[in-house]
Amino acid sequence: MSDHIGARIAKLRGFRDEMTQEQLAERAGVSVDTIRKLEQGRRTTARLGTLRKIASALDVELERLLGQPTVTRKSGTDEGGLLALRDAIQDVDVLPGVLADTALDEAPDADAWMRAVGEATSLYWAGAYSTLAGRLPLILRDGTRVVRELTGADAGKAWQRLALSYQLAASLSAQAGHASWAFDAVRKQLEAAEHASDPLMSGMGVSTLSWVLLRQGRWEQAQQVAERKAEALEPSFSRAEPLEFAVYGNLLLAAATPAARRDRHDEAREYLNLAEAAAVRSGPVRAYGTAFSTVDVLTQQVNIALAGEQADHSRALEVAARIDRSAISRPVHSAAHRVDVSHAQYETGDWDGALETLLEVEQDQPEWIRYQTLAVATVQEMLESERRRSTPLRGLAARLGVDPLL
Repeated sequence: MSDHIGARIAKLRGFRDEMTQEQLAERAGVSVDTIRKLEQGRRTTARLGTLRKIASALDVELERLLGQPTVTRKSGTDEGGLLALRDAIQDVDVLPGVLADTALDEAPDADAWMRAVGEATSLYWAGAYSTLAGRLPLILRDGTRVVRELTGADAGKAWQRLALSYQLAASLSAQAGHASWAFDAVRKQLEAAEHASDPLMSGMGVSTLSWVLLRQGRWEQAQQVAERKAEALEPSFSRAEPLEFAVYGNLLLAAATPAARRDRHDEAREYLNLAEAAAVRSGPVRAYGTAFSTVDVLTQQVNIALAGEQADHSRALEVAARIDRSAISRPVHSAAHRVDVSHAQYETGDWDGALETLLEVEQDQPEWIRYQTLAVATVQEMLESERRRSTPLRGLAARLGVDPLL
């Protein structure tokens, strides 16, 4: 990162009709002294809730304010990448009135393409973003051709896989800071689910949409779309299949996070209670590439405890102490949970524990952690309040692209 966060705030103020520091402070509901110190470099960060308010007042996403990376390292074995992913999501050839290129290569093999979607799903949950960015554009392009050439039950399965492909595209785009691409990908995911006549995949699409809206700061909409879809798909506790409970539970978890961000913690707890009941009924299950179990509900309880003005960091650590991390099936889920724990450790005064946890996550997920807003914000806060010059902390900060105050 070439600019510290205060320099980015000053630049963004300039883009907003030369908004003054006082005007920004008023719109964000923070002290003007905080704005001044950040811009002057006397402070290198602020609490995550304060940064979210400043980002909202500047009409930008938090990732841009923090200077999060918006590219992946180009894979040496694949020809794709994030720009190729954008082009595959926003495919101009399918727009009405556009004359498409008819000089196509040989049609892709449907079975091989189906296997490629499964491999891509594993790459995402392993945190292998660069490799996934290299493969996913071709998967999306081949998928649009596969579904046109199949009929009957085979076509339904292909549309379902195409929906999953766009779910991966939406998730990767959002992680990389491209929320507008993610929104386009979710729309195509939902369209593919309709073609597949698969209401449960549609439910997963709405869960993904809720997460994308959350990343955009559209918390009320993120809560509402997930809640409404959960109500529509609420399963019968006496007759429903495990997959139905898993999709329903994922939607409830999706609604809980924005509710907590809006300081509606009672609503968030109600969602979590219902999700836990669904997880008990379903048992551990995979829902369209996403895991769902009682452990996933517990990790979400930790995340919820950290959200909003009423964040309870001690409560987050109490819940985390009850979680068997070895039972978290997805490497990315485990890493995300530990980033939550590190933030709670820092906020409760366990500076050394927070750094140790973050270094463990980096060792396990060196690429994934670079795209995590909470990890970056926690490191920035730790640098700001550094009690002694820590070489491991400054090394981690450099690898995450955080500028230490020299």
